Amino acid sequence: MSNEEVLKLKDVAALLKVGNKTIYSMAQTGELPAFKVRGQWRFSRKDIDAWIEQQKHTTQDFGEDDQK
Repeated sequence: MSNEEVLKLKDVAALLKVGNKTIYSMAQTGELPAFKVRGQWRFSRKDIDAWIEQQKHTTQDFGEDDQK
C-alpha cells in the first residue's frame, strides 16, 4: 500500500455525497472496502475508486440507467 492515498470516513462521505453515518454503516457491514486503525475506519482511495466503478456496472445491469 505504499504511496497510496488513505481516506478518513468524512472524506469518503464527502466524495460519495452521503452522510458520515451511511459510510460508517457500510464499512461495518462490509459493503465498502475499509480497514480500521486503532478503532477508526480508513479507506484506500484505490479501493473506493474500484468500488465506485463496480457500482456503476451493477446499476447498469439492473437497467436503472434506462429509466425515462
